[in-house]
Amino acid sequence: MFNDTSTPLSLLATRRSGKPRDLSAPGPDHAQLAEMCAIACRTPDHGKLAPWRFVIVEAEQRADFGALLLDAYTAERPEAKRLELEAIEQFAHQAPALVVALSSPRTDSQIPLWEQELSTGAACMNLLHAAHAMGFAGGWLTTWAAFNDQVRDAFGAAPERIAGFIFIGTPSRPLEERPRPDLGTAIQTWRR
Repeated sequence: MFNDTSTPLSLLATRRSGKPRDLSAPGPDHAQLAEMCAIACRTPDHGKLAPWRFVIVEAEQRADFGALLLDAYTAERPEAKRLELEAIEQFAHQAPALVVALSSPRTDSQIPLWEQELSTGAACMNLLHAAHAMGFAGGWLTTWAAFNDQVRDAFGAAPERIAGFIFIGTPSRPLEERPRPDLGTAIQTWRR
């Protein structure tokens, strides 16, 4: 449909997720990553609560991040085998850039929690769109680590939750197009 990525609509139409393990250097520099996060914060936000946060895990912190994941995983699964542990280590070192997205609900607000969580998802999507617009690809993963309290506590505290790990870099191979939903089913006109 769209092949030209120079217009806003074509950028939206051509954005695809990159598998974090296939994202390599170059990645965004610190200023580009900060700009992506600032763009991500321009999201629908009922009540102006900013019920989300982004934590950048710098390259020199990836080994510590890997150690955190291994500690949390083995505490949860003491019988873990070598291949599982290697996969955890590999996860920590994927792609040149990593942003941990946190849902940070304002429980003192009258804005429903669901709306705050939707805003978090929209902020994450904006981050992926910003990465694409700047010539990079991103991959948004959760995995077990997003639901592990020990991992969450390294970045925040309850009632916060990890919305995902967003990896950003340059695709090392062409991005695959995935099957898209049937538009006839996904888009309907309401009739009374």
